[in-house]
Amino acid sequence: MTSHIREQAKLITAQLLSGAGIASGYAVGGLLAEEITGQTSMAGFAQMSVILGAGLIAYPLAVLAGRSGRRKALTLGFGIGTLGAVVVLIGVALQFLPLFMLGMMMCGSSTASGLQARYAAVDLADPAAAGRAMSLVVWATTVGSVLGPSFTAPGAHLGETLGMNGLAGPYLISMVAFALATLSASTLTKTVAAGTDHPGEHRLDEPRHDGEGTAEDNGNATSAKETAATNRSTTTEATAAAPMKLGEALRFALARPVPLFAMVTIIAGQMMMTNVMVMTPVHMDHQEFSLGAIGIVVSIHIAGMYALSPVFGWMADRWGSGVVIAGGAGIFVLTIVLGVIDAVAPESSMVLLSTALSLLGIGWSMFLIGGSSLLTASVPAHAKVPLQGVSDSAMNLGGALMAAMAGSVLGAGGFLWINLMATFVLLIAVGFSIRAIPMMSWPGRRTPALAEDADQSAAAARQDGAGK
Repeated sequence: MTSHIREQAKLITAQLLSGAGIASGYAVGGLLAEEITGQTSMAGFAQMSVILGAGLIAYPLAVLAGRSGRRKALTLGFGIGTLGAVVVLIGVALQFLPLFMLGMMMCGSSTASGLQARYAAVDLADPAAAGRAMSLVVWATTVGSVLGPSFTAPGAHLGETLGMNGLAGPYLISMVAFALATLSASTLTKTVAAGTDHPGEHRLDEPRHDGEGTAEDNGNATSAKETAATNRSTTTEATAAAPMKLGEALRFALARPVPLFAMVTIIAGQMMMTNVMVMTPVHMDHQEFSLGAIGIVVSIHIAGMYALSPVFGWMADRWGSGVVIAGGAGIFVLTIVLGVIDAVAPESSMVLLSTALSLLGIGWSMFLIGGSSLLTASVPAHAKVPLQGVSDSAMNLGGALMAAMAGSVLGAGGFLWINLMATFVLLIAVGFSIRAIPMMSWPGRRTPALAEDADQSAAAARQDGAGK
C-alpha cells in the first residue's frame, strides 16, 4: 500500500466517523432548541449555530493548513467538535440556551473539518483523478451519515437510561464519533502541502479525451499540452509564490467569472440544502410523524448527499465540472417542485418527502463536487487555500443565515415558503453562471487551461505591483 493510499484511508476513516457524529444529532437539534425555549421559531437556530460555527472556523482552519499542514488543521477541527458535543450535553442538562448554542457552534467545527478533508484528498491525489479522490472522501461520509440518524432512537433510550433528557442522548454518540475522528486525523503525515499544484496536473474544468473524439479535438488537446509545457517555466514563479492574503485572493476571484461562479455554486448549494433540510424534521413533527420516521427521512437525505459523489467526481474528471453543476441545477428544480406539491397537499406524504429530500442531497452533492472541482482548477496554486477556506466559510455562513430565517419563515408561510426561498437562491446562482458558461469547457468544446491562465495573470499582476 502506497503512502498516498494510506493517507487517503485515514481521511476516509475520519470523514466516516465525523459523518456519524454529525448525523446522530442532526434530527434532534431543532427539537431540543424548541423544547428548551418553547418556541418553534427557535428550532432553526440550533442548526444555524452548527453551520455558523463551521463558517467561523473554516477559514482559520484553512490558514492553519496552509502554514502547518492538513494534519494539524483537521485534528484541531475534529477535537473542537468533540468538546462541542460535551458542551451540548451540559447545556441541555441545565436547560440553558446560550450554552447549548455554544456547544452546537463548536460541533460545527467537525463539519468544517470534513469539508476541508475533500481538498486534502486533492492534495494527495494522482492529478488525473483529482475529482474522484475528492468525491471518495465526500462519499465516505455516507456510511457514517446514514448510520448516524439510525442511532437517534437508541441514543434517546441510552440518554433516558442514564437519567438524561432523551433527546440529548444522540449527542453521546456524536461525542465518541468526533473523538475517534480526531484520533484518525492525528495519524496523518505531512506528505503534500495544502494547496499543492502538481506538475502536469489535468485541469478539472476540462473534459478528458482519453484518445476519443474527433481528430480536431485530439489535435487541440495535443496543442494545449504543448502550450502548457511552454508556459510552465512562466507559471513556476506564480505557483511557488507565497499564499495570497485574503483580500488579494478575493479580489482575484471577484474579477474572474469562472472562479466566482464556482464559489457561488458551492455557497448556493449549501444555502438551498440547509434551508429545506433544517425545517423538514420540524415540519414532519408538526405533521405528527414519529421520531423514527423523521430519522429515516434524514438518513435518506444524507445518503443522497454522499452516496453518488464518486460518480460526480468521475463526471467532473471526464466531462468537466460544468456538466456536474448543470445536472445539479436540474435536480434542485425537481426537488423544489416536489416540496411545493407536498406543501400544498392536504397531508404530507412520507414517500414524497423522502424522494424530495433524497434529490435535495443529490443536488447538493453535484453543486459541491462540481463547484469545488471548478474552483480548484480555475485558480493558481497560491490562491487555492485562501479561496477554499473563504468559500467554505461563506457556504456555512450562508447556510446559517438560511437556518436562522427558516424557523420564522416556516411559522409564517409553512413549508411552501421554505421551498420558495430555495427557488430564489437557485435563481441567483443561475444569474452568476451567465458570464462563466462561455469561458468554461464543455464536452466537444475545449478552452485553455484556466488555472494556467490564472497563474500567468497573477504573476503579471505581482510584477506590475512590484514595478510601481
